[in-house]
Amino acid sequence: MATQAAQGPEFNPFAPEVLSSPWEAYARMHQGAPVFAVPGTPITYVAGYDALVEALGRVEDFSNDFGGILSGARATHPEVKAILDTGWPAVDTLLTADPPVHTRFRKLVNLAFSMKRVDAIEERIRGICVRLIEAMLAKAGPVDFVADFAIPLPVGVIAAEIGMDSSTDIATVKRWSDAFADRLGQMIPHERELECAREVVEYQHHAKALIDARRAQPTDDLLSDLVHASVDGETPLSDAEIMSILQQLMVAGNETTTSTLAGGLLLLIENPGAEAQVRADPSLIPNMVEEMLRLESPTSGLWRVVKRDTELAGVPVKAGTMLMARFAAANRDPTKFPEPDRFLPDRKTARTHLAFGRGIHMCVGNMLSRRELAVAFQELFARVARFELAPGFVPSWKPNMLLRGLSRLDVVLTPADPRP
Repeated sequence: MATQAAQGPEFNPFAPEVLSSPWEAYARMHQGAPVFAVPGTPITYVAGYDALVEALGRVEDFSNDFGGILSGARATHPEVKAILDTGWPAVDTLLTADPPVHTRFRKLVNLAFSMKRVDAIEERIRGICVRLIEAMLAKAGPVDFVADFAIPLPVGVIAAEIGMDSSTDIATVKRWSDAFADRLGQMIPHERELECAREVVEYQHHAKALIDARRAQPTDDLLSDLVHASVDGETPLSDAEIMSILQQLMVAGNETTTSTLAGGLLLLIENPGAEAQVRADPSLIPNMVEEMLRLESPTSGLWRVVKRDTELAGVPVKAGTMLMARFAAANRDPTKFPEPDRFLPDRKTARTHLAFGRGIHMCVGNMLSRRELAVAFQELFARVARFELAPGFVPSWKPNMLLRGLSRLDVVLTPADPRP
């Protein structure tokens, strides 16, 4: 039976080779078992689009209170704990909180993370894009698009918004973000876990100094908005709460955008017809970005905690077990997206993807990410006539249980003719 094939002992959805290249596995799930119990684990895996939308809406059954998981697979190890104890304790805020706690944080963060702020920084985003593209074009030979563009653009943008542009270099912010992301992925060795713990504490002490400075003197950035946020009589955010929110924004504000930029460029290289279509009609860029987000789904999945015995899509799930909400699989559900593996910049339903989640926990930074991606590809199309993989380069992805992205992308860029 198809369901048994998806659940059989030969099928491990968390095996490194599946995490690195999951598309065949996702297709098997959709053919047989879009919701299934992972053998030998307390995990129910949700790959079907409709089932996942239902689960994300049932917050009373499937809780976001999974902060203990996000803290890392070995957070309670004495060596790791000793390091983390020199910083501030983790606080459940946006990603790992349920209503009514989540409601308070969302109100205060939405106040700071507004469309008005996104509009205000668009020209800065464009300026960073132009500078990075010109630097790549000035190099002789291939460039690593990840290191030279996909990382410094979103890291630079979010670093400035959380007050870390002038006092902290881009590499340091990226190093801190990687530490949180690696712990999230739960596939790192003990020595890396210790290193990540040290970097978490280093970030916290730096963030505390910035928070203190904003309390003393407000500035025009997202961090200052968070420090001074006040709405509907809600209690202002504490230092530990701001640190938690900043950490989530720091990771979500660059990791996923970096992955979509690099994966999106690879999609264009692998699909020259689609690239030509968008070059002929640049108005397709915003929709093309949605299609890239659908196909790349850089946050491949997130956890939910089952709060009570229930069912999902006819599959029984027990209280205390875990739900794996697999956004990347749902975004390739053929019942929702015909020819799901094709890259179609003009796909009419592209924006219905779940790359940013759905419901009350939808990514708070989705507007900023979309704007960065659109502006980036506008400038890339305008300034680069041709994108090609460097000779001999073979793309690869590091296995991560929750996140997915290229570690590097070596490309040859042909400059466009100078503008008149």
